[in-house]
Amino acid sequence: MEFNLKINLIHKDAKMPHRANEGDAGLDIFSVEAKTIKPGETALIGTGIQMELPKGTEAQIRPRSGLALKHSITVLNSPGTIDEGYRGELKVILINHGKEDFIVEKEMRIAQMVIAPVLNITLTQAESLTDSDRGEGGFGSSGK
Repeated sequence: MEFNLKINLIHKDAKMPHRANEGDAGLDIFSVEAKTIKPGETALIGTGIQMELPKGTEAQIRPRSGLALKHSITVLNSPGTIDEGYRGELKVILINHGKEDFIVEKEMRIAQMVIAPVLNITLTQAESLTDSDRGEGGFGSSGK
């Protein structure tokens, strides 16, 4: 199934998101600004793009594994959700979990974007729920 994702480049240094390899789930997202992120700090990084998501979808903004492994840089609200009706500039919240300053450069791949379907659901208030094998077992309830 193929959908059309409209992208508007609103900054002179903006780049179209793209897949590094055929079949990749994520589209690389690029920075349009240079910024230093000190250890333990966050920064909001502009991408210079706006988009119009296909009806019934969302965009999930996720970390790049290479930045996480090599520099301890990740997307703070991972995955960040962009709703289909949003038309503002796509910006990414990065956090530096490392011990050294991290320099975001213009045109650097800072995150990846995955387009996903959104289920149309009806919420129903209930007095009780159906029993399950797991029940109320939560964090750590399944052992090691």
